[in-house]
Amino acid sequence: MAQSCYAPERPFVPTDANDIREYGDLIRSDIDLYIQDIQAYFRCLDGERVRAFEEAREVSEDYGRFLQIVGE
Repeated sequence: MAQSCYAPERPFVPTDANDIREYGDLIRSDIDLYIQDIQAYFRCLDGERVRAFEEAREVSEDYGRFLQIVGE
């Protein structure tokens, strides 16, 4: 079964220096969480890629057997 990989939402980083200073801890926390989530997303994509290639290989083999049976 295919796995669904969902990209994390990009964290908001204000452009105003005062907002950055005032909410620095929250911004840092959001970015740290994003980095963890994006790494998990990349691992998910890698795993899904491996799974999809294996499935495609199996389907190709099945199709080869099918063609042999129907005489093509």
